[in-house]
Amino acid sequence: MGVTLTGTLRCATAGEAARVRAALPEHIGLTRAEAGCVSFEVTPTDDPLIWDVAEEFTTPDAFTAHNTRAAASDWAIQTKGITRDYKITGMP
Repeated sequence: MGVTLTGTLRCATAGEAARVRAALPEHIGLTRAEAGCVSFEVTPTDDPLIWDVAEEFTTPDAFTAHNTRAAASDWAIQTKGITRDYKITGMP
């Protein structure tokens, strides 16, 4: 079984939401190109400050590699401090 992450990304301000919108296309493209990425969706909701997040990776190692890459990316810089409410399954 793979690793899944589901939950929400919740911005506190319109400025935070603008940073998410600006950085998201590159983050999605880079993530979907990663080895072991089965699916990666960050979808706007009816609330302009909230996105639904759903990720699936083939293995814990692939998920860990994604998180390592993402932590050193422009996405991490642009979204630092934005609230994430995630549930992860499949990690040892």
